[in-house]
Amino acid sequence: MSHRILVSLGSNVRQSAYMTWAKECLAVSFDRVTFSRRIWTADHSGSGKMYLNQLATAETQKSAEEVVKLLKDMEAKTGRTKERVTIDLDLMSYDDRKFHLYDWTRDYIRRLTNDLA
Repeated sequence: MSHRILVSLGSNVRQSAYMTWAKECLAVSFDRVTFSRRIWTADHSGSGKMYLNQLATAETQKSAEEVVKLLKDMEAKTGRTKERVTIDLDLMSYDDRKFHLYDWTRDYIRRLTNDLA
C-alpha cells in the first residue's frame, strides 16, 4: 500500500548545498516527489541565523517509523548537530496523521503547503 508523506527541509549552514543534497536523497528514496519553493526564515530562537526551508510531498511503501529513521539517518550523514543544522528533515504528515503539531502553526509551513496544493 502506498502512503502519502509531507517532509519539511531546513538548513542554517551552507543552506543551498545541503538543501540540494537533501532533495537528491529524497528523490531517490521515495516515489513521486514534488518540492515547494524555497524560502528564507529567521531562526525562531532569535539567534539571528537564517534558515532555508522547503517542503516535499512523496509516496512510499515504508511505515512512518521507517520514514523517520531514514530522514534521521540522512541528517546524521551530514554531521548535523543541534547548533549546526546542516539539514533538518522532519516527517510532517503520513497519510492523514500529522506530526510536529507546533510546526504546523508556523507561517512558512502554511505558505509552502499552499505551493503543493
